[in-house]
Amino acid sequence: MSFRIFLHGLESSNQGTKSVFFREKYPDMLIPNFSGSLQRRMGKLNDILAGKSGIRVVGSSFGGLMAAIFAMENEPSVDRLILLAPAINLMGFSNYSQKEISLSVSIYHGKDDGVIPLQAVESIAKKCFRDLSFHIVDDDHSLHKTFKNMEWDNLLGD
Repeated sequence: MSFRIFLHGLESSNQGTKSVFFREKYPDMLIPNFSGSLQRRMGKLNDILAGKSGIRVVGSSFGGLMAAIFAMENEPSVDRLILLAPAINLMGFSNYSQKEISLSVSIYHGKDDGVIPLQAVESIAKKCFRDLSFHIVDDDHSLHKTFKNMEWDNLLGD
């Protein structure tokens, strides 16, 4: 049995557009609210996911950074990683950028993202994720045009 969780971005909450979408489409998906520093957020995430396996994580922006760190630290527990314009270019990921993991990772990044630089994310992702599917989409950082039309059932599975 898989366990699905969505991690929102730094300036968002579990009441944002993506959270509302997931809550409606996947009522069993866990959509916690995070605040504070990366360390505080990671502590809460680790508490939530302790002892779980078959985890399918969707992380958006800062939540993508959190998801990537969690996967790097807990690869055997994570089944799939879906990252939306992940902030893996930030310092919080630098300790992990030399490590590789082999689980399935899908990244969607807008070519017009003015918040998280596409080239930096793509370069880091190609080094860290062996089973990577990197999608450059005609969108901005929020992925408003792309997000709802993504193949979520295929990405998250049942």
